[in-house]
Amino acid sequence: MIVVDTTVLVYAVGDRHDLREPARSLLESAADGRLTASTTPEVIQEFVHVRSRRRERADAAALGEAYADLLSPLLEVGEGDLKEGLRLFERTPALGAFDAVLAAVALRGGARVLVSADRAFASVPDLRHVGLEGLEVDTLT
Repeated sequence: MIVVDTTVLVYAVGDRHDLREPARSLLESAADGRLTASTTPEVIQEFVHVRSRRRERADAAALGEAYADLLSPLLEVGEGDLKEGLRLFERTPALGAFDAVLAAVALRGGARVLVSADRAFASVPDLRHVGLEGLEVDTLT
């Protein structure tokens, strides 16, 4: 399973950017069943928040719901994930608190890879991070 970060969702529906096509390609591969991808409700919530700063709320909510459907079943964040995320946050200066919890969920869930434009995930021990830049979806399967 592939875990996707908020950056993947944002770039996939964003304006022209070098990372838009790799993000779209990854999500299209999930849509057509070539790979299994998921995320957490919190990632989708963050996407909706970011999207609604530049677009109408209805647009942001509709895309959030579409992502929830595409990436279901969503990964649940439990108390243990939060505590492990806080430990990762403390030990990994490059990683923010939100991302540390996502990394903990990915590790617990046995994710093969976490895809994000945020390079801080590369500093998490035992987690394979793949960035969007130069992403080749076929290497993830």
